[in-house]
Amino acid sequence: MTVIPLTRCQFLMPFAELHSEIGGPTAALLAKFQLPTSLEEKADHYVPLLPAVRFATAAQQKQGLSEIAFRAAQKTSFDHLSDAMRTRIGHSPTLLLALEQMCKWASVEDTNLRLWLEPCGANVRICSRLLGTEGIPYLEISQWLQNIFVIHIVRQFAGANWSPGVIAFEAAYAPGIEVQSHWPHTRFISGQKASWIEVPRQFLSRLNRTDVVGSNSPETERQPFGSDVVSVLKLTLPAYLDEGGPAITQAAEMMGLSVRSLQRKLSLAGLTYSGLLEQVRFNNAIKLLSDTEHKIIDVAFSSGYADPAHFSRAFRRISGFTPREFRDRHINGTG
Repeated sequence: MTVIPLTRCQFLMPFAELHSEIGGPTAALLAKFQLPTSLEEKADHYVPLLPAVRFATAAQQKQGLSEIAFRAAQKTSFDHLSDAMRTRIGHSPTLLLALEQMCKWASVEDTNLRLWLEPCGANVRICSRLLGTEGIPYLEISQWLQNIFVIHIVRQFAGANWSPGVIAFEAAYAPGIEVQSHWPHTRFISGQKASWIEVPRQFLSRLNRTDVVGSNSPETERQPFGSDVVSVLKLTLPAYLDEGGPAITQAAEMMGLSVRSLQRKLSLAGLTYSGLLEQVRFNNAIKLLSDTEHKIIDVAFSSGYADPAHFSRAFRRISGFTPREFRDRHINGTG
């Protein structure tokens, strides 16, 4: 089965910001790699990882941006992690428990991301790999974010100025002077079996420095992400709905399939592409309608409908209620 790695739009946004800051045609470059041209308010939506890496690579080469991955990593913070991950880290009393939660729930950030801990003398290595990306060039772009995301978690326990003694990359990557001057006490190595950073074992018992804001328990457990085409499309399509949703030819290209192969796989699941797209639009609308801050006309456009009347008819056909009736029932607890 072909593995299709997905990443949250949150991790694509720093690269797009860097490209825009120097006057690059960001929307056109995103469109070239079949990525959403408007990333605002899509932080938790998913896009295929490899086109995102190709976008970052092209931005670096076309605009002469040195060390774009390092620069993007500097734009990230603990708050760039998903709500689910931040909640679990925030409720972990020690660094060890936080790292165990991080390893368990890593796929919330990148669907094919795997993290694990390895003892190494007086240290522990926090290792990461993206399944299905072996041999792809410029993967240090992704691996920078893999490592920096772990560093942000450790800093919740070790302090905001902590930096690791070693940062390792799976890619054959040699950091430039700019990177080395920013991390003067860190050794960089490349060509490893995984990307990793080192943390002293004694740090594992350190207590959480953050005050948790919100509920006293993590959100409802999420089911593991599936790797079949239907599961991947359900995660990917919402990021494109406000642009009308991708045509089947674009969806097939994102999945690395021919249109006929995609149709055959969907048929085996009892679906058509138009039917699946309608399901995704409906689920997106349900989510937005549950938040009364969203106007119904905005819900229609954000879910990929050309006009509110079309949205209302489609929504009623599936649910038996108009969007306004559904929202009223949800507010009154009768839905």
